[in-house]
Amino acid sequence: MLEHRAALLASARNFFTDRGVLEVDTPMVVNAPVTDIHIHSAQVKFADDPHPFFLHTSPEYAMKRLLAAGSGDIYQICHVVRGLERGHQHNAEFTLIEWYRIGFTLDQLMSEVDTLVRHLLGDVAFTMSSERLTYREAFLRELHLDPFTATLAQLSDAARTVGFADGAQRDELLELLMGALVGPRLGRSALTFVHGYPASQAALARLSPEDPRSALRFELYCKGVELANGFHELASATEQRARFERDNEERQQRGLPSYEIDDRLLAALEAGLPECAGVALGFDRTLMLAAGADHIDDVLAFPTDRA
Repeated sequence: MLEHRAALLASARNFFTDRGVLEVDTPMVVNAPVTDIHIHSAQVKFADDPHPFFLHTSPEYAMKRLLAAGSGDIYQICHVVRGLERGHQHNAEFTLIEWYRIGFTLDQLMSEVDTLVRHLLGDVAFTMSSERLTYREAFLRELHLDPFTATLAQLSDAARTVGFADGAQRDELLELLMGALVGPRLGRSALTFVHGYPASQAALARLSPEDPRSALRFELYCKGVELANGFHELASATEQRARFERDNEERQQRGLPSYEIDDRLLAALEAGLPECAGVALGFDRTLMLAAGADHIDDVLAFPTDRA
């Protein structure tokens, strides 16, 4: 497995070199964590500094600062750490391939992701076609529910089939239904790109100018496994600050820690982020599929339990 992993990493680097995308390296220890309510940052304390630091959950913020400074197209292959993530597809520490393309539309980025993933999956994807579904189409096809117009009661009824109790908010139910029912059914015979996520799940993506209910965001599924998450990147510092503040309000309501907003990222956005689209690809999950493995531990030399 070590040889297979090394070969795929080398292949990914060749892929970007051939396209003139620059490899960069950003810090793993950062001053400000993400505020996303679904992502949990690990805290780091140094003996000689009372200020808390954090292990990055993605290199996104630092890479956007490089983009704003004029780096051009960039990619990074790095380890990231996320708490409360453990299972047959999750390890607390895992490898991301993240890249940003100047001037790309979301459609162009999906096409490039398709090409790279096929390259990495090899024979696994040889006979698979590709499909692109809106988030709404995916819910209608798999659950016969419209995620934008279904009532809270209808979403709750669907969530009960997987043991979820009443009392959840709308986005919680949509996240659960996508993760437990819709996503695992996608990508069985085709690499499936789901795009047009609800605006409330935009994260760092722009909203669609055609339908402000949806975001310019996609995820890629293969054989029921989510492999990638991509955005047409939000460039407005004002809107990004408002989203961070809403995240922290939601964190407080859920009893989660709230965090200082990353002012360095906002300053970079204020200085001017070029028009770009970016994506993070879960390398270990991709290797799992390429190797025919059933558990992420099978493709890691040192899973967290044995690190």
